[in-house]
Amino acid sequence: MQKILIIINDAPYGTEKAYNAVRLAMNTIKYQKEKVEIKIFLLADGVFCALPNQKTPEGFYNIERMLKYVLKRGGEVKACGICSEARGIDKLQFQEGIKLSNMEEFVQWTVECDKVISF
Repeated sequence: MQKILIIINDAPYGTEKAYNAVRLAMNTIKYQKEKVEIKIFLLADGVFCALPNQKTPEGFYNIERMLKYVLKRGGEVKACGICSEARGIDKLQFQEGIKLSNMEEFVQWTVECDKVISF
């Protein structure tokens, strides 16, 4: 099974980088589920993607719902603890299934994955 690590560096809204990253993860799971394992690591402002209760206007993408899709289908999502602490959100409750992590685990994921894609 091929392992793919997707790194998200941008906030969930403002640019479409987080959207495109999670969209890639969702569609990879949808079309290649038996062949791949998806891991998402949230860095820098990407850690804001982990927050629950995101409100978006009807018809617009919602990163929280998209990440739930990935998690429900076996993907893993971790958020950088230092990045979260720097932004004052390390003590907040993240979406169910998303855990704080560290650089050691980020390095481990990077080394063990066959492909690393950064947004």
